[in-house]
Amino acid sequence: MKKDIKSIAIVRLSALGDIINSAVVLQFIKKEYPDAKIEWISEEIFSDILRNNKHLHTVHTVNLKKLKKTKSFSLLKKTFSELSMLPDYDVIIDMQGLLKSAIVARIIGKNTHGFDKNSIRESLAALFYKTTSTVPYEENVIKRNCFVVADALGFEITDTMILNKEPVFSQTKEFALQGEKKNIAFVIGASWPSKIYPKESVADICNRLQEQCYIIWGNAFEKKEAQWICQHSKYATLAPKLTLNELVSFVSSMDLLIGNDTGPTHLAWAQNIPSITLLGPTTTRMIYETPINMGIKSPSNVNILKIDKNDFSIKEIPVEKVTNKAKELLYGL
Repeated sequence: MKKDIKSIAIVRLSALGDIINSAVVLQFIKKEYPDAKIEWISEEIFSDILRNNKHLHTVHTVNLKKLKKTKSFSLLKKTFSELSMLPDYDVIIDMQGLLKSAIVARIIGKNTHGFDKNSIRESLAALFYKTTSTVPYEENVIKRNCFVVADALGFEITDTMILNKEPVFSQTKEFALQGEKKNIAFVIGASWPSKIYPKESVADICNRLQEQCYIIWGNAFEKKEAQWICQHSKYATLAPKLTLNELVSFVSSMDLLIGNDTGPTHLAWAQNIPSITLLGPTTTRMIYETPINMGIKSPSNVNILKIDKNDFSIKEIPVEKVTNKAKELLYGL
């Protein structure tokens, strides 16, 4: 009986955006299984944001990136030992569908569930699951996440449930923000250069909107780019240096977020904050569009099974189009 499920482990190791898009399932699981203990296994670097979800009992961490880099046998042995010592779970769900996540799931226990071999890029991963779900790889990532979890646990997550979701993460900090103008956050970084909207265009949008624009940065290069934008728009302000938890609270305080296809941009959707995601080499498959969360795609054609990291067409998204969409979301125009 599915209703006998009392303990659930979710394996979703990385990356930040994928973890954010996956964590929405927790509220649906908890509603269906209010007494179940839900635990999560993630890469150590992303664990803090998960600890900010009220439905999770515990977050366990691994450091596979360090393991890959150092090739340390002692770290491998330690990781294997720690995973092996985790408690027996009624269900272990691998939401990532990679060989590394499937192996992690199987080390934890036998009651593993994941995507079948035709639903993932690394088909060998399916060999490590006791049961599987069939979901086309081309399907929207949030819908894939919800389906594999709901299928494993014997219930349904509908579009209506996703649209009416509660904010995924809790706010832990208050920010003193501009009161007279609308507060808009810009996420200017991304994992690949081809996913980054030009800084000149961001400054232009700030000047056109003439609201309080905060430029979010995550490393030295992004900070330098953000400073350039602030120098070229009197409406732009450098956002403070933010931890993952602070980022959740900062984004949750905004009237609108505009950003590249990257983790901090996905946070706006997770927190029910209006957002515009700018897409070049990727598609709206990566986001869940709602009346307040929209994607603007560049003119390029994308093969989701073979992403072209040299597709810099994001530069071709017109500033006017972004500005007009922002005004729609801000003022209902």
